[in-house]
Amino acid sequence: MLKKLLIYSLLLSNTLIYSGCQKSSADPAPATEVEKEKEYYVSSELLASVPLNLLQTMVASNGFETYRNEIKYGVSVYRMTYVTTYQGKEIKASGLVCVPQNMTTPAPVLSAQHGTIFTDDEAPSNFKGLSGLELFAAGGYVTLLPDYVGFGASKDIFHPYYDQEHSALAVVDMIKAGKGFYKKHNIEVNDQLFLVGYSEGGYVTLAAQKEIETDPSHGLKITASAAGAGGYDLTSMLGDVTSGKPYPYPAYLAYVLQSYNQTNSWNRPLTELFQEPYASQLPALFDGTHSGGTINRQLTTDPKKLFAASFYEGLTNGKETVLKQTLQKNSLTDWAPKSPTRLYHGTSDTIVPFENSKLTYDKFKAQGAPQTEFIAINGGTHGSTITPMLQSLIPWMKSF
Repeated sequence: MLKKLLIYSLLLSNTLIYSGCQKSSADPAPATEVEKEKEYYVSSELLASVPLNLLQTMVASNGFETYRNEIKYGVSVYRMTYVTTYQGKEIKASGLVCVPQNMTTPAPVLSAQHGTIFTDDEAPSNFKGLSGLELFAAGGYVTLLPDYVGFGASKDIFHPYYDQEHSALAVVDMIKAGKGFYKKHNIEVNDQLFLVGYSEGGYVTLAAQKEIETDPSHGLKITASAAGAGGYDLTSMLGDVTSGKPYPYPAYLAYVLQSYNQTNSWNRPLTELFQEPYASQLPALFDGTHSGGTINRQLTTDPKKLFAASFYEGLTNGKETVLKQTLQKNSLTDWAPKSPTRLYHGTSDTIVPFENSKLTYDKFKAQGAPQTEFIAINGGTHGSTITPMLQSLIPWMKSF
């Protein structure tokens, strides 16, 4: 339960992840440049009202007595439906909004991006009771928890996993939809906006940050952003996969390839990408009812045996150019964050290598990122780094 509290406080799933041209200033554009006001908000419903004393007891009983004083408000939990875009078409998406109760001053807004999930039951909007995600809101932040495209209201779509455009828009459009939600429920927010995420959520966080900072028509300004252990440099990740070493969580490899195949409408037969029996098994395994662990146990940790022979050869000899170009397009190393930004990563992470974040940080700094920090968690694994990241993150956010 203690670990679960920490994970969901950052809106992380229980599952661990293996996971454009530079535009103008991050500052909101003048009114004439900001896109015409569009109503992104569709609807909302109250799912739960969690009293302050219950949240304080939950924190204290799970060994977080030192954080008890940070829990200042009860929390109202809503499911919200909003409009976003998938493959150029308008669709409905969903997520949770957690609101501090009886706040007497306007609240900052925090969008928290979850790690990899495989089942729709894991989506934030499928709220099933206290999990710990209420804690940011209990500390005074209106907290947005997007499901992402492929879950919740959009569960009939195969999740566009590690796709920069759809990852970014799912977050940015939910932030915009929040404006309609606040108006409907008479909620006052201030002009502060924080982004937080870990694992896939770290990738999604930086994708959303890049979208906001390079497209002033969104009319948004980020106060600070924190991303942990995301595979930001996907071409580097490919090098790790084809290095000849075992990969401990092959479900993620199958996730990326199937996602790109569908999101980009390549429509390649799975037998071109995977060996049997995996090619035939994957559609049923990724039907939204199987956990990552269940999928993982049906696959092999040897990429050379998982992928079709000709496809694997193409990855190593440069012939799979379309895939490699897509990985490059979806990497997040071609810009420099302008807002205060922190990257966290554990030095002993075997799922997303520590060097991926370090390389990304170095590229950010080389491109002039003025307020970006890299925080290495010595000995941290992909799972254990979550706790020290949270402990470091809370006082940093309060400093703003």
